[in-house]
Amino acid sequence: MSSNTRPFDWPGLMRAGMQGLGLTPAEFWALTPAELLLMLGETGGAAPMGRAGLEALAARFPDHKDTSDG
Repeated sequence: MSSNTRPFDWPGLMRAGMQGLGLTPAEFWALTPAELLLMLGETGGAAPMGRAGLEALAARFPDHKDTSDG
């Protein structure tokens, strides 16, 4: 784990999701961590990918047409 990342506080997040937000366990575990943090009011996330980032990603990993008929 890199020095600038923090591990998730699963017990705290579970408590906040199930007790604070009233989620069922199934609803809680169906969420992504980003969705849960958004529901809890966390707004400090990274900005979404812009057009330049998407184009760079597409250039790096181009789609290839499948020519097989099988």
